[in-house]
Amino acid sequence: MPSTVLALLVAVSLDALLGDPPNALHPVALMGRFIGWGARKAHGGNARLFITGVALLVAGCIAFSGPWLAVQILAGRLPWWAQGVILGVALKPTFALRRLLEAGRGIRRALERGDLPEGRRLLHWHLVSRKTDTLTRGLACSATIESLAENLTDGFVAPLLCFAVGGLPLAWAYRFVNTADSMIGFHTPRYEHLGKAAARVDDVLNILPARFTALLLVASAALCGLRARSAWTAMARQHGRTASPNAGWTMAAAAGAIGVRLEKVGYYALEGGERLPECGGVRDAELLVRVAAALGCVACGGIAYGVQRLF
Repeated sequence: MPSTVLALLVAVSLDALLGDPPNALHPVALMGRFIGWGARKAHGGNARLFITGVALLVAGCIAFSGPWLAVQILAGRLPWWAQGVILGVALKPTFALRRLLEAGRGIRRALERGDLPEGRRLLHWHLVSRKTDTLTRGLACSATIESLAENLTDGFVAPLLCFAVGGLPLAWAYRFVNTADSMIGFHTPRYEHLGKAAARVDDVLNILPARFTALLLVASAALCGLRARSAWTAMARQHGRTASPNAGWTMAAAAGAIGVRLEKVGYYALEGGERLPECGGVRDAELLVRVAAALGCVACGGIAYGVQRLF
């Protein structure tokens, strides 16, 4: 078994069994502190803010992926099984599937209890940046499903795909870019220019992973007994309705698979069905994401095997 395939198995197993390390020990938390420090130091006009954002992105990618290149080179001198274990442990912090599913499940259970305020609170705390205090039950369920589908890409499939193609350095560079986009890639007066580079690079890096993940969701729908044909149709016809060039692919596939309308009022509506989802739709989305993640892991393992055999 090639070391990269074993590394994927180790990393996914660690996530399933143990979840994420504490924030104080998590490398992504260190990324966040670095990005926050850079954002606080950034001043000047639009051009200067943009240049600062580019410099922050380049420096962060080098700082947070360079050491993992050294780890990968040193691990390459060990037996294949030792390489796989070391690379798998190093890969694990780049994704958080268990945390994503736990967040979705926590929101669903709050809504099932009829505790809409708690569901709104958990939704805003764990999954979305939008205001949630006025969301109806249906819109809260919709936002949860949207987030599960969208975050399957950047929270799981994309890091694994980057690792399969480019090893630890690419996986960690992806994680830094995605973290920077989530922190400063906003259309606000403060971040419009500072975060532009992070937002654009994140869009480019997710072009293939988002579409790949959408196909995984369609395949998952077929395996789960959901609406695979509707998932395909919604994905193909409605992926362009969102402002993001990537998020619409997975969200539209999920809407079609579950047979519901996913809506962010005033921004988009993805019509896999006529009605907003209820808690059962969130439960279907959890199953859909689990199966798609398993398929993605197998597919990335195949890609990693092929790349390692070639090089």
